[in-house]
Amino acid sequence: MDHIVRGVLDFKKNVYPERKDLFGALADGQSPEVLFVTCSDSRIDPNLVTGSHPGDLFICRNAGNIIPPHSNETGGMTASIEYAVAVLKVRHIIICGHTDCGAIKGALDVEGLKGLPHVKEWLGHCRSAMEIVRERHDIDTDARLDGKYLNEAIEQNVLQQVQHVRTHPAVAAKLATQKVQIHGWVYDIKSGGIRCCGQDSVDFLPFEDFYADIVERVRED
Repeated sequence: MDHIVRGVLDFKKNVYPERKDLFGALADGQSPEVLFVTCSDSRIDPNLVTGSHPGDLFICRNAGNIIPPHSNETGGMTASIEYAVAVLKVRHIIICGHTDCGAIKGALDVEGLKGLPHVKEWLGHCRSAMEIVRERHDIDTDARLDGKYLNEAIEQNVLQQVQHVRTHPAVAAKLATQKVQIHGWVYDIKSGGIRCCGQDSVDFLPFEDFYADIVERVRED
């Protein structure tokens, strides 16, 4: 805990005073443009990766960057999505997976999750992605999925969560009126690169290609 305590002291002494105006402006409300759903993995820092600041991202984190399909059962993700879209009126939803994801490793080998009943049940929301991997490679349902399929499974999981978020009524309404866009990302921890897909696509492209128009505009500024 030493470095945590040291960090808080440094924040109070140096960081907060330097950005006092920003925190003052945020004290009475927030208006983030992006709902950022990502994994709880300690190696992922949404603000660092996106160069964003407090107030820019409404962040939801859980094991496997999972969004359960909408149901009548209320959960933290369901409530957070509804609030972000209906109340905060975010314009973009980014679902960000990452390489070497422990949750997806678990989904690939559910038999290895003995003693972790809640983890096993939660990762059931990744099942469609795992079944797609099996179908593509003609792997029997009872056979264990090898780790060599990890990167493919990570991408498929992001694609499945993109579909899941569309089932939430608040999101469906905003999609119908083109007031929100959904983005799927996979962040490569080692290289720092990001691969992206859109709400209606199944192929991932390099970040600079997917956002080519914006990248060009930014570089001209």
